[in-house]
Amino acid sequence: MNRYAARFAALRQAGRKAFIPFTVLGFPDRARCLASIEAMLAGGATALELGIAFSDPIADGPVIQQATHDVLASGFGVDDALALIAQVRQRDADIPIGLLVYHNTVAAREAGRFFADVRAAGADGVLIADLPPEMAHETTAAAKQAGIAPIFMVSPLTDAARLERLAALAEGFLYVVSRLGITGSQTHFDNQLRATLERARAVVDLPLCVGFGVSTPAAAQHMVALGADGVITGSRIIEIIRAAGEDFGPAVEQFCRTMQAAVDGTAVQAV
Repeated sequence: MNRYAARFAALRQAGRKAFIPFTVLGFPDRARCLASIEAMLAGGATALELGIAFSDPIADGPVIQQATHDVLASGFGVDDALALIAQVRQRDADIPIGLLVYHNTVAAREAGRFFADVRAAGADGVLIADLPPEMAHETTAAAKQAGIAPIFMVSPLTDAARLERLAALAEGFLYVVSRLGITGSQTHFDNQLRATLERARAVVDLPLCVGFGVSTPAAAQHMVALGADGVITGSRIIEIIRAAGEDFGPAVEQFCRTMQAAVDGTAVQAV
């Protein structure tokens, strides 16, 4: 059983949901990025989603775009990201680690080598944000051969035919987009989200985790009420790191703890 299957099975047995924090690898620098991820682990994160910086992150809003720009400007590259993932894996042998990347990053390294390197570093899944399932068969095959779960996005525009393709390709979990557009901490969601979750649930036998704008405990709890198995938060965490300066660790840990409590239905607090 892979780490995603094991973790989500344990959550179901305990009647809990997943909170998956996101950050860009190398932000704000290597040492502080590792410290921020350690704070996520201390805060009870049930999985991690980590981005490899790319020059044109078309799915991301201004907060993550700026973090990505800062990482690239520092010279932090893919090899650095892989080394950092290995450090994270040393700190937690069991937590699922997923990567969010863009296809140029995979192609530049060659898919087989990229996924093998990702696996060797200790990651479990890869979501290629700009690779549609209709064009993903070769890349997905390379990922699965390396033991990496191909993760895909579902949006309110995903039709029945695409859901069928996703059912044949996807592993780990499905990343359900809460709204059309880009990432960001603004909490407005598509009014079709419940229907999107229900349509995906009927076709794809994977956990459904909602991202884009899920930046508060109340929003996280709302996603669970609509039928999500978990939520993904990124922009808000990067905002917290920037605002807190050098002493961001306790703030990140407390935010993660509060979000995990919210998805579990034990508390909702303003953050």
